[in-house]
Amino acid sequence: MSRDVLTPGRALAAVGIALCAALFFTFTYVLNRVAADQATHWAWIASLRYLFTLPLMLVLMPFQGGMKPVLRAIAAHPWPWLRSSLIGFGLFYCMLSFAAASGPSWLVAGTFQFTVIAGILCAPFLYSDARRRIPRAGLAVAALIFAGVLLMQFGHASGALDAAGWIALVCLLVAAFAFPLGNRMLLLHLEGTGEALNATQRVFGMTLASQPLWILLAVYAGAMHGLPTASQLLLGAAVALFAGVIAMVLFFQATGMVRNHPLALGAAEAMQGSEVVFAMLLGVLLLGEDWPRGMALGGAALVVLGIVAFAWVVARPAAGSERATRVLRTDKGA
Repeated sequence: MSRDVLTPGRALAAVGIALCAALFFTFTYVLNRVAADQATHWAWIASLRYLFTLPLMLVLMPFQGGMKPVLRAIAAHPWPWLRSSLIGFGLFYCMLSFAAASGPSWLVAGTFQFTVIAGILCAPFLYSDARRRIPRAGLAVAALIFAGVLLMQFGHASGALDAAGWIALVCLLVAAFAFPLGNRMLLLHLEGTGEALNATQRVFGMTLASQPLWILLAVYAGAMHGLPTASQLLLGAAVALFAGVIAMVLFFQATGMVRNHPLALGAAEAMQGSEVVFAMLLGVLLLGEDWPRGMALGGAALVVLGIVAFAWVVARPAAGSERATRVLRTDKGA
């Protein structure tokens, strides 16, 4: 644990920056919904984000540790990078893009928030040491968030999901697990090789390693559904900039400011729950979506409550060693 003294001002600043990061992450759901409303095929929605993210990150990398360490790491062990990227970025974003047209922004955002707890549920399949144990508190929070997700989905569907609704729900849950699974697979690989890469370098490496998938997907989308319009290209670029670059930098900045102070770190990470609220506000104000009501609103509240409870679990001094705390943390700041 670092001996640096955390001032109230720095803690408040970290929370504020994390809140801004959540706002920019929320543009993923809102802009993807706009693209779906423009009849953009899900393959274009998925591929355009990461095709635009790569050149944006090329500009960013000189200020974030550089590209050379990442390129050396990928060249030395291409398969672990490819495997992790195809799951953590490829499967994750294909499923999220496919579900973009399934409902309002807040429904997609709220359902995907299960990813906050999905990482620790993957632990028994990834680790062979003490990290494979799932804390009881983690299971309780997972049940709370999942109950909220179901309430949102059934509330929006007036109590009965049709086939399309079930497919969208499964796609979002697959996305929620794929994102932390791919990230943690890469972290385990780097742990084994001893290669030290910061969070931005890992995101850049996974973006680069996943490019063959996005190129193939773009070729498929172009051949089957034609080229995207200028508006659809702009939406893809906006998602890449807002969620893929700005939100990422802000979130890493916020968690980095308080990484040695579990309570403040938990508070910063709890700001992810505001993505549901932001999605409601932006969806209503920009897209004319209806507010969630009744069961759906209660489910959204449960999801936010679950994320706050999970942040508290991580923040407890009883969480254990720094290594154990990292296993519990959200994968956005891994």
